[in-house]
Amino acid sequence: MSKAQYAQRRDGRVSALQYLYAWSINPPENLVDDLRVFFEGQEQPREHYAFGEELIHGVIDNQAAIDAQIRVLAQNWEFERIAKIDLAILRIAMFEMLHRKDIPPVVSINEAIDISKQFSNADSKRFINGILDRLKDQLGRDARKASD
Repeated sequence: MSKAQYAQRRDGRVSALQYLYAWSINPPENLVDDLRVFFEGQEQPREHYAFGEELIHGVIDNQAAIDAQIRVLAQNWEFERIAKIDLAILRIAMFEMLHRKDIPPVVSINEAIDISKQFSNADSKRFINGILDRLKDQLGRDARKASD
C-alpha cells in the first residue's frame, strides 16, 4: 500500500470515528441525508472518504453483534461506562477485524491505538489494545496477514 493510500485510509478511519461518535450520542432520523451533510463538511471530496463511509455503514449495520462482543471481551468493565469515543474506536476496529479479511488484524489494532492517542486519553490505548488483542486471539487466522 502506498503512502497516499495509507493516508487516505487513515483519513477514512478518522472520519468514521468522528461520524460514529456523533451518531452514538444523537442518531439521525435519516442516515443518507446526515451522511451527505457530514461529508460536505469534510476537507476532501466525499470519494476521498469512501473507506470511512464503508466503515460507518459496516459498524451501524453490525452494531448489535459488535457491541455484544465488546461486552464479552471487556472483562470486569461495564459497557455503559466505556467512553463514547473509545466505543467508536472499538467498533471500527472490530468491524475491520471481523468483516474485512483483506486487512491484517494487527493493522486494525495499531490503527485503533494510534487514533486513540489522538482523540482519547492516555489510559484508553491500554483498554482498547486489551479488548482488540483478546478478539485477535479468537479470530483463528494469522493476525499479521490479510486473507481471502
